[in-house]
Amino acid sequence: MTTPRSGHRSAAGPPHSGDQKGVDRRIISLAVPALGALAVEPVYVLVDTAIVGRLGTDELAGLAVAATVLSFVFAGANFLTYGTTERVARRLGAGAHADAADVGVQAMWLSLLFGVPAAPLLYAAAGPLSQVLGADGEVLDHATTYLSISAIGVPFFLVTLAAQGVLRGASQYITPLWILLGANVVNLVLEVVFVFGLDMGVAGSALSTVIAQAGAAAVFVVLLLPRLRAASVHGPTRSGMAPLMVAGRHLLLRVGSMLAVFGGATAIAGRIDDATLAAHQIVMSMFIFLALMLDALAVPAQTIVAEELGRDGRDNVRAVALRVVRLSIVLGVALGLLVAASAPLLPHLFTGDGAVADRATGGLWWLAVILVPGAVAFAHDGILIGAGDYRFLGRAALGYLFAVAPLGAVVLAVPELGIGGVWAVLLVWMLLRAAVNHRRTLHVLAA
Repeated sequence: MTTPRSGHRSAAGPPHSGDQKGVDRRIISLAVPALGALAVEPVYVLVDTAIVGRLGTDELAGLAVAATVLSFVFAGANFLTYGTTERVARRLGAGAHADAADVGVQAMWLSLLFGVPAAPLLYAAAGPLSQVLGADGEVLDHATTYLSISAIGVPFFLVTLAAQGVLRGASQYITPLWILLGANVVNLVLEVVFVFGLDMGVAGSALSTVIAQAGAAAVFVVLLLPRLRAASVHGPTRSGMAPLMVAGRHLLLRVGSMLAVFGGATAIAGRIDDATLAAHQIVMSMFIFLALMLDALAVPAQTIVAEELGRDGRDNVRAVALRVVRLSIVLGVALGLLVAASAPLLPHLFTGDGAVADRATGGLWWLAVILVPGAVAFAHDGILIGAGDYRFLGRAALGYLFAVAPLGAVVLAVPELGIGGVWAVLLVWMLLRAAVNHRRTLHVLAA
C-alpha cells in the first residue's frame, strides 16, 4: 500500500507547527473532498425523505422510524471507518506500508463478519423494532416494509465503511467522494422510477437504496484489491481483527449512547403525534446532513493526528488540533445562520402538510443553534479518534446519555413542549459534548 501522490503532503514532509497557513492547507486539502463524501452519504436519507414525503404523512412517519433503526445499525458499524483510518494512517506515518495493508485486509473481512449475519436479524426484527419506536397502524406497516427491504443492503454498506477507512488512512479522500456521488445519482434515478413510475411506494424507495449500496460496495472492492496485495496475510485472522474489535467495543459504546439519545428523541416525538414525528424526521435529516458536513473538518484530523503520532510529531498534532477547532467554529456559525434564515421555507421541500411544516420550522431554529457547539464537539471527536482515545470517547458518551435522560423524561411527561422540547434536550446534550471533549483534548495533548 502506498501513500497517494495527489498533493496531500509535500515532499518536504508535514507542515511545521508554526506554519498556520500550511496546517490550514493540509486540513482543507483533505476536508474539501471529505465534505463532499460525507455530505453525499446522508443524501440517501434526504432523497428518501423528499420522495416518500410526497406519498403522505403516514409514509413519512414510517420512514422516520425505519431511518432511526437503520442509523443504529450503520452508525454502530462506524468503527470500521474510524478505527481503520487511525490504524492505517499511523502505520503509514511510521513508514510501515505492509502493516497498513494488513489492517485494511482485516477491516474488510470484519465488515463481512458483522454485515452478513446482521441482514437476516434486521429483517426478522423489523416489525418489533418499529413498534418499540412508537409506530403503529399504517405507520408501522410502512416502517416494517422499508426496514425489511433495507436489511439486504446492510452487508454492502458495511463494506463501504471499511473501504473508506482504508482510503482515508492513506489520505485519499477524492475516490470515496466519486463513488458515493455515483451511488446517490443511481439511487435518485431508480427511486423516481420505482416510486412514481412503477407505483411501488415505500418499498420502491428502499429497494433503490439497496441497489445503489450494492453497486458502491462492488466498486470499492475492485479499487482496493491492488492496494491490499502488499498484506502479509490475506485471510481473516483473530489477531489481526482484535485491535479493531477492541476499538470497536469502545466506539460502539460511544455510538450506542449517541443513538440512544437520537432514538429516544424519535420515540418521544412519535408519542406526541404523527405530525410531530414527521416534522422531527425532516429536522433530523437536516441535522444528519449538516453534522456530517461539520465532520468534514474532523475526519482529516483523524488522519493527520494519527500520521503525526506515527512519526512522533506531537508539536504538529497540537497545531492541527488548534486549527481544526477554529475552522470548525467558523463553519458551524455559517451553517447555523443559513439554517435559521431558511427555516420557514425549507420544510415545504419535504411535505405538503401545513402542520408538519410548522413544527419542522420550529425544530430547524433549534437546529441552527445546535450547530455551533456541534462544530466544537465534532472537531474534538476527530482529534481524539486520531489519537486512539477510544476508551474515553465511549465512557464520556454514556455519561452524556445519563445526563440528559431526565430532561427527555420531562418532555415525554409534558407533550405540550412539542418539537421544541425534544430539540432543546438535544442542545443540552451537544453543549455537554463540546465542553467535556475540549477538556479531554487539552489533557491528551499535554501528556
